Amino acid sequence: MDLSTDIQYIKGVGDAIAARFRKLGVSTVGELLYNFPRDYEDWSKITPIMETPFGESCCIRARIVNAPVGSRMKNGGMMFKAVATDGSGILMLTFFHNQYVVNQLLEDQEYLFFGKINQNIVGGREMLSPRFVAVTGNDRIHPVYHQTDKLTSKKIESVVLNAFAALQGAIPETLPDYLIEKYRLMGREDALKAMHFPENDEQLRLARRRLIFEELLGMQLGLLFLRQRNRTGTSVCLQRDFTEEFYSFLPYEPTGAQKRCIEEAMTDMMTERPMNRLLQGDVGSGKTTVAAALVYNAVKNGYQAALMVPTEVLAEQHCRSLSKLFGGRVNMALLTGSVKASQKKQIKKGLADGSIDFVVGTHAIISDDVAFRNLGFVITDEQHRFGVRQRTALAEKGKNPHILVMSATPIPRTLGLILYGDLDVSVIDELPRGRQPIETYAVASDYHERLYRFIKKHLDAGRQGYIVCPLVEEGETELVPAQEYAAYLQKKVFGSYTVGLLHGQMKPKEKDEVMRDFALGKIQLLVATVVIEVGIDVPNAAIMVIENAERFGLSQLHQLRGRIGRGQFKSTCVLVSDAQNEEAKKRLRVMCETTDGFKIAEEDLKQRGPGDFLGSRQHGLPELKLANIITDTKILYAAQKQAEDILLADPELALPEHLCLRQTVENLFGKFGTAGIN
Repeated sequence: MDLSTDIQYIKGVGDAIAARFRKLGVSTVGELLYNFPRDYEDWSKITPIMETPFGESCCIRARIVNAPVGSRMKNGGMMFKAVATDGSGILMLTFFHNQYVVNQLLEDQEYLFFGKINQNIVGGREMLSPRFVAVTGNDRIHPVYHQTDKLTSKKIESVVLNAFAALQGAIPETLPDYLIEKYRLMGREDALKAMHFPENDEQLRLARRRLIFEELLGMQLGLLFLRQRNRTGTSVCLQRDFTEEFYSFLPYEPTGAQKRCIEEAMTDMMTERPMNRLLQGDVGSGKTTVAAALVYNAVKNGYQAALMVPTEVLAEQHCRSLSKLFGGRVNMALLTGSVKASQKKQIKKGLADGSIDFVVGTHAIISDDVAFRNLGFVITDEQHRFGVRQRTALAEKGKNPHILVMSATPIPRTLGLILYGDLDVSVIDELPRGRQPIETYAVASDYHERLYRFIKKHLDAGRQGYIVCPLVEEGETELVPAQEYAAYLQKKVFGSYTVGLLHGQMKPKEKDEVMRDFALGKIQLLVATVVIEVGIDVPNAAIMVIENAERFGLSQLHQLRGRIGRGQFKSTCVLVSDAQNEEAKKRLRVMCETTDGFKIAEEDLKQRGPGDFLGSRQHGLPELKLANIITDTKILYAAQKQAEDILLADPELALPEHLCLRQTVENLFGKFGTAGIN
């Protein structure tokens, strides 16, 4: 037996139980051993009955004095009661719908019981449905696993024990000896055993440390491999710099930060290695201007460029704004799923024959039937919504083109190491001139009347505003609350003003029409869902009200707020929430105290963790099973430095002692980790 063996061949499994394991995502012996416990119960710490605290879980060693007796409950089910003692006191044991306890708990026999201590109606101590084992050396720390109705944690524990017994000495090491010695790490087999069956807290800590280091080292090696591969040479080398020519028709003076970022990127693009750069900037910092300068340079040097964004709304906005900026100097096209078939055919023909210089679109750009004549520059926007694989798929439309990744969501440094380990980074750390600071306030829903008067004051002064509808509960449609709220506001509150509606279920053409009317000032107040999180740029918008603000993450609130304050007018964002829980209140306080996107992102990461911060694994990276980039930053930095040192000494991981690491990278990233370096 080895780690690739099907789980059905472990003693005590078979076909039926194997099927239950597969529902947990466990199909092989290796997957079983990496299916770590979600918690642990320390059965080695025995507490006397009379010293057990009410409301807490603990382990008791006691003798059955009254064997279980069943009685029927009002709902027809059976309840079984037993009595146990350890000499210090009496413990009542209650079991529901479990007739087996009659034969499992025998009078005058001693058992270990684990569960929460409750106070019964006469003031005594009671455990409801405790877990129990006979006293036969089971007084140790027990793992608690995620389970299903038909696969209990106890059964999983039993199967894991059988797997380790069958694999004795057959679990291969995945780290070189010199790393184990350097960092004083546990061996892999010992670490896996200790993760499931630790003897004490210290052993569990050391096991976690070993496995987290291995996990993060594999991740960093894979990302550095991608970076290394992207530096292996390109035929796309810009010969001339047209940046000054671009500045000459730009209708505004770029900031120093924008100029610095353009210069950094152009330095890359004028060399014979492909650029692979992340452009990070807060909301409204002017990333599009930087991208436009680089597109113009690529096109003037005879190459095609492509910009891929996550939504059609954003693709349409970029196409409009960039078309206006270039003023006919660049032949552009928009390619999204909703473009008519006849137009798509013409666009694809233009990209293939080179008559179209620059295409803006959604993931439709990476369709198999889209081919470029000479793609030299690729941009992806809001990168963490795509991921390594999509970025690679777009890049493969050319011959190692230059790549720019734009993110308006400030990414904390620790998360950046995981998300963007394969990229160089440019940061726009200065806002364009004239941008107004946004004042933010949090109020309760009983402020609505005052809020509506405050909005009218802005509209009367010629400004425009947003009211963002709350996120809807899962399974509901956003259409109904958005429509109902907009209708109510138009009829009952803002009768003499024009109220518009924008939501995700509208057709692209309808969205486009609403956004155009809002941009032209025909709509004074726009009621919208989070569809405006990316997209609309209206300098005249100076007021935003976000309803039920507690339902949004900090970074999302920051993105929404960034839709205002884009012009010369003082802007205000009001967060409406009746939430009483401390976490929600803290989120809103942070929003009121700072407009710094990076501070907000750090706080968001702390509060929600990387999984929620990124959304449901849309970032396309291998899943971290153990590592937590908030609490394990020290190990993360050590792993990154070690990965750099390893690849410096052995760029292809070809040395015998590194073949195990190469296998780890391939397991994590598949062909994306090592493609192109053989």
